[in-house]
Amino acid sequence: MAFRDVNVMEDADARQDLIRLTGQMAVPVILVGDQVVRGFDKPRLRTLLGI
Repeated sequence: MAFRDVNVMEDADARQDLIRLTGQMAVPVILVGDQVVRGFDKPRLRTLLGI
């Protein structure tokens, strides 16, 4: 499964995207399609990924 790891402390544009998506500076944030998952929510991730 492809993914992209982004360090929001080093990437100002990514940091602004994070704040725009979630309204906060909390990590991890995982995007599955257009769905935003805050934190590591294993049951929700399994559902969204169909696994």
